[in-house]
Amino acid sequence: MNLFEETSSEKNLLPYDGEVYYYGKIMGNQQANLYLKTLLETIDWKHDEAIIFGKHITTKRMVAWYGDEPYEYMYSKITKKALPWTAPLLELKRLTESETGETFNSCLLNLYHNGDEGMSWHSDAERDLKKDGAIASLSFGAERKFSFKHKQTKETISTFLENGSLLLMKGTTQSNWLHRLPPTKKVVTPRVNLTFRTIV
Repeated sequence: MNLFEETSSEKNLLPYDGEVYYYGKIMGNQQANLYLKTLLETIDWKHDEAIIFGKHITTKRMVAWYGDEPYEYMYSKITKKALPWTAPLLELKRLTESETGETFNSCLLNLYHNGDEGMSWHSDAERDLKKDGAIASLSFGAERKFSFKHKQTKETISTFLENGSLLLMKGTTQSNWLHRLPPTKKVVTPRVNLTFRTIV
């Protein structure tokens, strides 16, 4: 496994078949902590739901879905309808667009209460999403490991997402790579992750 301890927005973390850029911290800890507090208190959080092998599962992890319009977004056989942007989310959307040069019309937020909660291997390739569209990930709170695995070669790449940091996935990343947030006993504080996307 390759572990990138130092990355920059100029270096593609993936060796082939996709593009992932880690911008590092795009704001200081004080500002990031303020956004974390605001998001925890003002977002309409709901426990995530999924249909897995015909069973209806409710996760500890919480999610929220916001957008330009009340877009419907289906994943894990559950449909969500986007809520209108809050002022802090619009601020973060504009900041993300400014940093990446990309544009987005929606945002899926995830709240992980501690390291026990994570995400298994998956790719963000639902039919509602723009094919090969950019997905920007803003992280607040606990620093967590984030991993990629190539669908054919099984090669894995990992990095750490810091408080107030930005990661961008684009090109054929979702077609060729899976990604996950592995659980860890080392983290006991919450992390909020904003994934800005384009619904078509």
